[in-house]
Amino acid sequence: MHEKETIFLSVLECHKGIIYKVANTYCYDAADREDLMQEIILQVWLSLDRFNDNYKWSTWIYRVALNTSISFYRKNKTRKDKTVGLSAIIDVPDAPEEFSADNDFVLLRKFVRELREIDRALILLHLEGLKSKEIAEIIETSQTNVTTRISRIKKKLRLKFDQHKN
Repeated sequence: MHEKETIFLSVLECHKGIIYKVANTYCYDAADREDLMQEIILQVWLSLDRFNDNYKWSTWIYRVALNTSISFYRKNKTRKDKTVGLSAIIDVPDAPEEFSADNDFVLLRKFVRELREIDRALILLHLEGLKSKEIAEIIETSQTNVTTRISRIKKKLRLKFDQHKN
């Protein structure tokens, strides 16, 4: 096995959770999520030679995964806007009761998915426990911008929760 392949497989094994979390944040549908994860993995392979060792692998993986996801989401949204969903043709059953809209976690996921792509990326990284400095490195912006935007996103999410409960 070549050195690039060894590094690639090692990086994927260590950071597969990041890839899944990012894909899950951008895709409702399991098939779309699988497609997105494959696209992220492809982009990691194609970008591996450009890895900057001034960053941690996790920071770099987040950057590749988020950039790929945002692009994928936009293409997928355009495609879905031009197609008819299955529920328009047949009656699709509701989600199981344990996933009802009263569950705060389910609501949070729903509200996060309604955010703009970059805001979704910011709140995902914040919820993962990353510090604003590392988030700034991942999305290539200032730490002040990250802190300000996360504060605004939190207010937006709180408002959505308040409106839902009323």
